[in-house]
Amino acid sequence: MAEAYKNLIGGKWLGSANKKTIKSINPANTDDIIGTVPASTKKDVDMAVEAARKAYNPWRLTPAPKRGEIIFRAAELLLKDKATLGRLVTREMGKVLKEGLGDVQEAIDMAYYMAGEGRRLLGETVPSELTDKDCKSVRVPVGVFALISPWNFPVAIPAWKLLPALVCGNTVVFKPSSYTPVCATKLVETLARAGVPDGVLNLVHGTGDEVGEYLAAHHGIDGVSFTGSSSVGGRLAKVCGALGKEISCEMGGKNPIIVMDDANITLAVEGAIWGGFGTTGQRCTAASRLIVHEKVYDRFLNMFSRAAKRLTLGPGLKQGTDVGPLINEAQMNKTLLYIEIGKKEGARLITGGKRHTAGECRKGFFVLPTVFAGVRPSMRIAREEIFGPVVSVIKAKDLEDAIRIANDSEYGLSASIYTRDVNTSAVAERELESGIVYINAPTIGAEIQLPFGGTKRSGLGRREAGGRGGAIEMFSKWKVIYRDFSLKLQKAQIEEE
Repeated sequence: MAEAYKNLIGGKWLGSANKKTIKSINPANTDDIIGTVPASTKKDVDMAVEAARKAYNPWRLTPAPKRGEIIFRAAELLLKDKATLGRLVTREMGKVLKEGLGDVQEAIDMAYYMAGEGRRLLGETVPSELTDKDCKSVRVPVGVFALISPWNFPVAIPAWKLLPALVCGNTVVFKPSSYTPVCATKLVETLARAGVPDGVLNLVHGTGDEVGEYLAAHHGIDGVSFTGSSSVGGRLAKVCGALGKEISCEMGGKNPIIVMDDANITLAVEGAIWGGFGTTGQRCTAASRLIVHEKVYDRFLNMFSRAAKRLTLGPGLKQGTDVGPLINEAQMNKTLLYIEIGKKEGARLITGGKRHTAGECRKGFFVLPTVFAGVRPSMRIAREEIFGPVVSVIKAKDLEDAIRIANDSEYGLSASIYTRDVNTSAVAERELESGIVYINAPTIGAEIQLPFGGTKRSGLGRREAGGRGGAIEMFSKWKVIYRDFSLKLQKAQIEEE
């Protein structure tokens, strides 16, 4: 019998007010039930927000280095549990085991990094124009945050949100994806074991429609951090804007890899395979558009399609698997629908293009790695986010044409170029309209010590992760303090007669 997990509200593990539950299913084998979680109600959200508000003052007054020490202990616990948690990520989300372990490692990296922020949280001091007066700025917490995370990185992305929010002194209500709730629960359990006080971190399970949007708009919530689709993010941004709430949205992408005629083609093919089919294409940074110089187009296409055909589909826990399942039946059907759209638009299907049900894949949501050639930039498969193992190969005349095609998108998250010419790479990194640019590497592989996020429909508000402009900016606000110890009235900018 599948284990039953619960919400965490005010330090207590509770079922939902309506007693209903949601099943978490292994997408590689629908007979395998990972566990059940509460199908929460508005009442559950109300309780969680109330608990977070009650815990806020004691937590914000806890010295930041002490908050950082708790996060450091969480890093140590995650490191100890990495193998077990990595296997759970693979079983619940479907990504191959190496990626499941990498998902956990990213959370570990973020925990160590944000633990250090407990002794940084940098402000500044500057000289005053007046005598016997000093000026400084400090970071203070925002308040109570709603954190809403997706299913494709069920440990890493929650860690990106939870850890900086907590170290900055905020309390949180965390709503993970209903497709990967057990991974989220295990992460929350780890933070509780590390010493996060009751009520500081609250976990509420449920669907986005029933729980997520109500939580984001809740009058007791001061800020929202959301990762998910551009349509939902845009809707939440409008709601939060009308209510005066801070919101950060990390959303979709239609990310290009440009392959120039002087590129190392073998390296470019390896990068495009990893970028296009890693995590079964279920990354916001997945390389779903390959823009290839016409001089090397045929050679690249031949090498790339042969490499795609060699990829092995199967359960992520099975050794030798390259590509796992899609997260659920709806995502599989969406991917198959886009494949049919591509055919009808006139794109040439080179390989893949159908569901895979052979052997151990018969009870899962598997689609063969799919490559389309002869794709025009105006086609839907070249413009809309599919979030599956489907890659469009587009021909470009030269660098200017390739950059034009790359930028002709409503998304702007990640972009890449393969070239051996330093001048070409310099132009590309300047002209590509994306939040992240890679040179001679695919569009995936961001590191946690720099900000993560995009432009256009890929991102709204502050960036995720570390570095200047990263998550600390989202989860703290500035307070400027002037202290006058002159014992007389001094007037800045006013000339005395």
